[in-house]
Amino acid sequence: MRRLFSALLSLLCLLSWLPAARAQQSNLQADDGVLVLGRVSDDPKAHYDQLKPLLDYVIPRMASVGIRSGRILMARDPQQMASYLRRGRVDWINETAGNAAILEQRGVAHAFLITEREGAVRYHTVFFVRRDSPIQTLKDLAGHSIAFQNPYSTSAYFLPAAQLLSDGLALELLLSPMDKPASDRVGYVFARTELNITTWVHKRLVDVGVLSNLDWINPTRMPPTFAQDFRVIGRTPDVPRALMLTRTGLAPNVQARLQEVLMEAARDPDAGEALRRFMKTAHFVPITDTDKQVLQQLGRDVRRVNTEVE
Repeated sequence: MRRLFSALLSLLCLLSWLPAARAQQSNLQADDGVLVLGRVSDDPKAHYDQLKPLLDYVIPRMASVGIRSGRILMARDPQQMASYLRRGRVDWINETAGNAAILEQRGVAHAFLITEREGAVRYHTVFFVRRDSPIQTLKDLAGHSIAFQNPYSTSAYFLPAAQLLSDGLALELLLSPMDKPASDRVGYVFARTELNITTWVHKRLVDVGVLSNLDWINPTRMPPTFAQDFRVIGRTPDVPRALMLTRTGLAPNVQARLQEVLMEAARDPDAGEALRRFMKTAHFVPITDTDKQVLQQLGRDVRRVNTEVE
């Protein structure tokens, strides 16, 4: 009787497993030939409108490598995106240098193209203070406060924080712009937007601000009435402006064709609107060995910031 019961239980388990197995197989077959474009987003609707034209341009030109359709998948943060890439749910993404370095370190993706935006392929961070500030160099920042943008920003967090650490300065998180750091540390706050950074420095809520050199000359982020009251006291090395990455394990012929399509887009009149809406991209250029070395160093810097600051 016990053996009969055990046999019946095994049969029931097998019968319940078969529909799920068939469904899984069906999903795998349905996903075959689909190229998924990903994005880390806090505003999925706005970012979908940026990504969709580029996806619509790329997909028809990928037929020779078996791609028949495309999808967009948003992640709430870099950690979720890393999970999507690891599981093969996202095939290619566009990321800042800092996040690209993190994804490469985790072994879930690798960069293959640099994106030119705002007329620049590479950029750096500038540190600035009010003209009447006693601070002359980065070495003078102990006991003072600095405004970063957010914990995922390359130019307004990872790069400047790493620069301060390499200069021998220790950082501590402040409760608000009104809080003060210890005399031997640099206190930092997150201002959320570039305009907030410039405003907080101008109103003397913090002593130092950081922006990319591109934002520094952008009047919507650095109002000219503010700029005349500021001076630059330091900068970081250059890093790629933004990068295209594919997930680890993507078929080489698919990546090769994707790279070809994206690099040819700047010469194709049909791609003009798609590139413009894709964060005002001008064109894509191959990543060089020097860029790869920069990303490796940035990865080490990001790891140090995560360890010593956060």
